[in-house]
Amino acid sequence: MEGIWKKKDLLSLYDLSPEEITYILDTAEEFKKVSQRKVKKVPALRGKTVVNLFVEPSTRTRMSFELAEQRLSADIINISAETSSLKKGETLLDTAKNIEALQVDLIVIRHSAAGAPNFLAKRLKAGILNAGDGSHSHPTQALLDIFTIREKKGKIKGLNVSIVGDILHSRVARSNIWGLLKLGANVTIAGPSTLVPREFTQIGVRVCDNLRDALEGADVINLLRIQHERQQASYFPSISEYTNIFGLNKESMRYVKPDALIMHPGPINRGVELDSSIADGPQSVILEQVTNGLAIRMAALFLVAGCLKGRDTSQ
Repeated sequence: MEGIWKKKDLLSLYDLSPEEITYILDTAEEFKKVSQRKVKKVPALRGKTVVNLFVEPSTRTRMSFELAEQRLSADIINISAETSSLKKGETLLDTAKNIEALQVDLIVIRHSAAGAPNFLAKRLKAGILNAGDGSHSHPTQALLDIFTIREKKGKIKGLNVSIVGDILHSRVARSNIWGLLKLGANVTIAGPSTLVPREFTQIGVRVCDNLRDALEGADVINLLRIQHERQQASYFPSISEYTNIFGLNKESMRYVKPDALIMHPGPINRGVELDSSIADGPQSVILEQVTNGLAIRMAALFLVAGCLKGRDTSQ
């Protein structure tokens, strides 16, 4: 599989082949070993400059990317919308072109507009890594989820993975669906009918309106955050009713296999999508997802940096 990665950008799992996804996972395995060493740094991106352009707020993803860049010995610049010329009315493209003019190598972008990373990738020579764009895609979150599943279960193909919650607005759900299907998993999505698009059945996804049906037989249950701001749009009657019907608690855990993994991309609304006892319980791999996110982002940065056209990529 040597040399299989030939993309200068990481925008979406929809764009990747099963072999490319597997290559990132395998590369992340090697980088995870770095974080387990006494000296947690390698010179893989020494001499490279990475800009973290976070136009949308983030804590976990931004911290994970920044730490990954530090572990790879890159030079790092952090830019947020509140402290940039975007606040003064400058366009995203002008901001990005000014950044590129400083001879930066990689731009990690998070944006509320779907397609923003793709827009920049077509117009810049710098490598673009999508750290989340609108409700469209969040490739590194899906990769860390898939990495965690493979690490715990030893495989992806043939596993039954249920994703429960607000599928409609979730870039995490979309990215997981694309990646899991490509690697041969059986995917089920569940939640209130207003938040579970039926068109996913066209690509082989099973759709459930009933939590029990989604839980029974599942090897992995990935619970999505219910966003309180969505209540303004009345996608379901109330948070308490959502919790009663789709929350994972002691009662609904009766339908969960004893070896099933419980996952959540964070931040968790404890007592809403799942009880604290389950989030902190023996089947939960939520904190392991965070740990694995660092390895995945190190792998993504390393692979993208190695494919920059017209640049010296020697380490």
